Amino acid sequence: MTVLVDDDLWSAVGDPTRRRMLDLLLAEGGGTATSLSERLPVTRQAVAKHLVVLDRVGLVRASTAGRERQFRVDEAQLARAVAQLADVGAAWDSRLRRIKRIAETIQRGPAVDDDKTGPQR
Repeated sequence: MTVLVDDDLWSAVGDPTRRRMLDLLLAEGGGTATSLSERLPVTRQAVAKHLVVLDRVGLVRASTAGRERQFRVDEAQLARAVAQLADVGAAWDSRLRRIKRIAETIQRGPAVDDDKTGPQR
């Protein structure tokens, strides 16, 4: 089973701060770099850089609200990321089941052929 993975998308969500930002944006329906920085242990400038990464892969969309930009999660792109994760998980589950079967076969040892265990004539 070959799973196509968007490496840029997974690089973006691979960072724990960005995942926390997505959680906050989803829970609050959106936010600004300033509002997010108040809830995270990073500076506003760091939050802004993380938002650029999330925006570049399409996980957030920005709109101007006065002097600040308001960010919201793009739920369609998030659903795509979740679907990819499910596909990757299923592929690894399949691989691990094969590895388990191989390990169990090795642990049992070679199969004994009854015809060859008796005295040779």
